[in-house]
Amino acid sequence: MGIREEAVALHGEGFNCAQCVFGACGKYAGLERQTALAVAGGFGGGVRCGEICGAISGAVMALGAAEPFSDPADREAMVKIAALTKQCTGAFRDRFGALRCLDLKRAGVLCDDLIAFGAETAEKLILDNKGD
Repeated sequence: MGIREEAVALHGEGFNCAQCVFGACGKYAGLERQTALAVAGGFGGGVRCGEICGAISGAVMALGAAEPFSDPADREAMVKIAALTKQCTGAFRDRFGALRCLDLKRAGVLCDDLIAFGAETAEKLILDNKGD
């Protein structure tokens, strides 16, 4: 099963968009699925207020877990995660035309499409940057 299918299958089990993407991609940072699902629990539905899409939030969480910026003196890590995040959000904007959950829903974009794209995008960015 590919990452897209894995993430969408989690949605079918009842998890929110952020949980699906981070749950599927957390393995790239050595996270157990249950931990990733727990961390992302409050991020669905645009952090439950219709703002940034949960699939995007989950993808950015996966990027941060895989490419940690956890030392304020590590300027290289800060620049790297900022660039990866911009690539990720840019890919969503290019593909779907918006980043806000409410805007995406009003445009008729399906959560499964966002989840599949988010998981695939995060996985690609993580794998493309492994070992940099």
